[in-house]
Amino acid sequence: MSIVYKCRHCGHVIGEINEQVVDTSILGWNKLSDKEKREMIHYKANGDVQIQAICENCEASLGHHPEYHELDYFIQ
Repeated sequence: MSIVYKCRHCGHVIGEINEQVVDTSILGWNKLSDKEKREMIHYKANGDVQIQAICENCEASLGHHPEYHELDYFIQ
């Protein structure tokens, strides 16, 4: 099983955890609301988990252009 963190905006793989057992409370999943979990955590058919996060480049772009927060996707 892998936990793959991908940027929700550009699709870049931010990081990957390859472990059979992972304590999700260490990853902070217990601090997410149910809605946030539904939006961010996606379980794949092969057993992998994909986490929608944000990479440093997209975070910087959002910082320079706050109006992008209004958009679902700002990279065309």
